[in-house]
Amino acid sequence: MSDGTLPGGSAQYEVRFRGGGFSPSSKRWAGVLVFIVLIAFVEWGTRAGFISNLTLPHPSDVLATFGELWDSGMLIRHLGPSLGRLVVGAALGACAGICVGILIGLFSYIRAGIGPLVAAIFPIPKIALLPLFVIWFGIGEGSKYALIAFGTFTPTVVATYGAVDNVDRSLVRMGQSFGLTWFSIVRKIVLPGAMPGILSGLRISLSIAIILLVAAEMLGAQYGIGAYILEAGSLYDLERLFAGVVILSLLGVLTSGAITLIERRLLDWRV
Repeated sequence: MSDGTLPGGSAQYEVRFRGGGFSPSSKRWAGVLVFIVLIAFVEWGTRAGFISNLTLPHPSDVLATFGELWDSGMLIRHLGPSLGRLVVGAALGACAGICVGILIGLFSYIRAGIGPLVAAIFPIPKIALLPLFVIWFGIGEGSKYALIAFGTFTPTVVATYGAVDNVDRSLVRMGQSFGLTWFSIVRKIVLPGAMPGILSGLRISLSIAIILLVAAEMLGAQYGIGAYILEAGSLYDLERLFAGVVILSLLGVLTSGAITLIERRLLDWRV
């Protein structure tokens, strides 16, 4: 009514739409603020003696260690081989895992044959297989690539065929009712519908790849972030040790950011 009241005399109120609360918005400043507060607290705690220097170094000393690594060229010397191993191993494992996962999700015979095998090898700690990969592929680069690829492969398979299974079957039936071919349904309905789950699985798989990278480089590698951390730990050099840990953290942030960019490009159809 024009006067804002209902027939019974009660007031008429406008109900605000609240569905947007389930649509996450970017608030990057919050994450940056948390990091700044945490680093400032550790710096204050170590300077004041509240935190023992035997457990945590001064963040400013860790930053100075980064400067020394950059000036000496050792940062690039260690980071370059690690990035190469990570990119090659993770790419091989992720691509194979996505392909196998899609096949398991689409074909019953492949699911029946390969599904139990994947379920059997998925819980095995991949780090425990490092000596076996060294025997098979040698102590050089081959064993490192194989370990990272295998560790990335199994979680990607599980995430991919789970994502394919979760595609809304009513959309598939709708495509069939419109006369779409099997390949068209897979390309236009199944793969786009499974893509959010696949990319979410890749976040986990790439994190596992970074963990396995460190483990692989701690055995038989002269250069690499893992070898650098192992050397710093054996000398109890906390500044260098935490510098290596920060580098691994930055690698994780960068890979997560790359997945986010891919999501924005491939999932722009989502509202």
